[in-house]
Amino acid sequence: MVDDEQNIVELVKLYLTNEGFTVRGAINGEEALKTFKSFQPSLIILDIMLPGMDGWEVCRRIRKESDVPIIMLTAKVSEVDKVVGLELGADDYLTKPFSPRELVARVKAVLRRIRGPAPKSPLSFGDLTIDIDKREVSLAGKKIDLTSTEFDVLRELASNPGIVYSRERLLQKVWGYDFFGGARTVDVHIRHLRQKLGDEGSRFIETVWGVGYRFKGK
Repeated sequence: MVDDEQNIVELVKLYLTNEGFTVRGAINGEEALKTFKSFQPSLIILDIMLPGMDGWEVCRRIRKESDVPIIMLTAKVSEVDKVVGLELGADDYLTKPFSPRELVARVKAVLRRIRGPAPKSPLSFGDLTIDIDKREVSLAGKKIDLTSTEFDVLRELASNPGIVYSRERLLQKVWGYDFFGGARTVDVHIRHLRQKLGDEGSRFIETVWGVGYRFKGK
């Protein structure tokens, strides 16, 4: 839990600890990165407005070496700020003032999504392999690094090739609730997936104009 307001850190720690989580706090970006390396958390709650190194930079540095889920917690409410967070790889975004109970619910939703039951057999489409159990993706034998949410979007689409998903359906299936970003959230993650899959990205993930997206297995 990263926030420069110690009372917020303690409040969130109290609620999460009561739910059985082990929580470490940090009050600035430098401390957050040190704690991340030593603690190796399953999820990070990260404020944007931090002294010195801001939350965006912390997120950027963490994403260079880890796909750990990140929930942005901040007073910034404009769509631009939210999209920037998504572009950097954030999985969720909650604005201040916030309900601690809602934050706990979102933490559980993100962790449930990445830890949920999965089929044993990897999904294979030519050179593309999606190992559900290991949460790994490879293309032509090369591992593709995805964030946890990018993986979940790809898994959902690839598990049902040929089926058209509206943006609203993807939001419900992947995020599991009415997420703040709406259609823009889905579009950002689809664009990231296509970029990371390179030349094959647009072939595997097809835009169905006016509706949404579908995965083409062939």
